[in-house]
Amino acid sequence: MTIFAEHHHLFRAAVRAFVDREVAPQIEAWEAAGRIPKSIWPRMGALGFLGVEYDEKYGGGGADLFTTVVLHEECARSRSGSFAMAVGVHTDMASPHLYWTGSEALKEKYLPAICRGEKLCAIAVTEPGGGSDVAAIRTRAARDGDHYVLNGSKMFITNGALADLYFVAARVEAGDAAQRHRGISMFLVERETPGFTVGRTLDKTGMRASDTAELSFQDVRLPTSHLLGREGVGFYEVMRVFQRERLVAGVHAVAMAERALEDTIAYVRERQAFGGPLSEKQVVRHKLADLATLIEAGKRLTYAAWQKHAAGDDAVREASMVKLFTAEMANRVAYDCVQLHGGYGYMREYAIERFARDVRLFTIGGGTSEIMKEIIAKELRL
Repeated sequence: MTIFAEHHHLFRAAVRAFVDREVAPQIEAWEAAGRIPKSIWPRMGALGFLGVEYDEKYGGGGADLFTTVVLHEECARSRSGSFAMAVGVHTDMASPHLYWTGSEALKEKYLPAICRGEKLCAIAVTEPGGGSDVAAIRTRAARDGDHYVLNGSKMFITNGALADLYFVAARVEAGDAAQRHRGISMFLVERETPGFTVGRTLDKTGMRASDTAELSFQDVRLPTSHLLGREGVGFYEVMRVFQRERLVAGVHAVAMAERALEDTIAYVRERQAFGGPLSEKQVVRHKLADLATLIEAGKRLTYAAWQKHAAGDDAVREASMVKLFTAEMANRVAYDCVQLHGGYGYMREYAIERFARDVRLFTIGGGTSEIMKEIIAKELRL
């Protein structure tokens, strides 16, 4: 099963060369610093890796959906979940709100800088008391003449400490208990806006090179032109982008698991125990066969969902299945690959240890596995 043409392979070679040359050698330093330097973004922009699907008049590549798949596969193969996630947030979780629902004036003002990597993006939906419950948003946007005034806070925001542009979900109407999803809107907030504050950078188990922060909004005044889309229907836009996020998460999970399996196969071929390489032991061979089968199943499920999404069909069920299956699969792969490395798998000098910490987020971020099951059950009309 393939979804790629020759131009995708050429693009893959370019991204892989960039990752091998400019990302892989820096990963340990980025992990220690707890952030990815902003200098990487203009470099990616210059190479045409940001905004690959956006119209060329905004500085995008005008490419197809599967070029995005290639980009995220190669970023995830870097052995840095942090790098893959930071890129995914910028290109497919935050900036689409502007491209899909922003006014022409906003797109002309901001998209070229986003595509050039001069403006880093973050998506600010999750709140301290909300988690996966998007309809529970409490950040408020009150209309005041030709402005909105934002008050509230956000939590667990990827790229939050370093971003220049924040796409923020806020409630413009209270809504009743039965229709909490109504009255939510999306807004574009610049970092320098008075009243907006980036709080502490969060100390995480994994994805440590990805800066994740708390955000605070205190009487932040935004021109009404910074409303994205129609007032009060932002919940549906968040859900629309969530489908893309979950498909990207599936790509990340599969590609990271594939790289971990490759690393583990290389290790067991070299590791000598009980008179020969570990790769000759049946229990090891069968475990690796199981993992390869799981990864292949996840890849095919993910590609099929991307194809349905590319055709413009409703892929809510499939995207949720991708997110659920690949997240659980990657964690299974992580557990077994660490086990096959023995004591070395527990050492930070081995990339497999970081992989195990990074993929633990997959069953939590972007909608928990439990939420995915509930969505799938609803799609089954249960």
